[in-house]
Amino acid sequence: MYAIIETGGKQLKVEEGKSIVVEKLAAEAGDTVTFDKVLFIGGEEIKVGAPTVEGASVTAKVVEQGRDKKIIIFKFKKRKHYRRKQGHRQPFTKVTIEKINA
Repeated sequence: MYAIIETGGKQLKVEEGKSIVVEKLAAEAGDTVTFDKVLFIGGEEIKVGAPTVEGASVTAKVVEQGRDKKIIIFKFKKRKHYRRKQGHRQPFTKVTIEKINA
């Protein structure tokens, strides 16, 4: 069984026992998180939401909080002596899916 959930402005396909990386959540490592915005449930019985599936949720356990690899933003204009260098590391939360409640 799998489900498609919405979190952090993104839609993700999740399965029980799999680990996924989502946008930062306000939870500590070891906490349990519930995703209520379930858009689709697939498997033997298919449920499609309009826009969400009523009464469905996905329970996950927070594995770690972290920050992604650094990306460099470099702005440059030729012949104008304009250079700006900036770095960014996006925070994320790694979760393991425990149960899909259909």
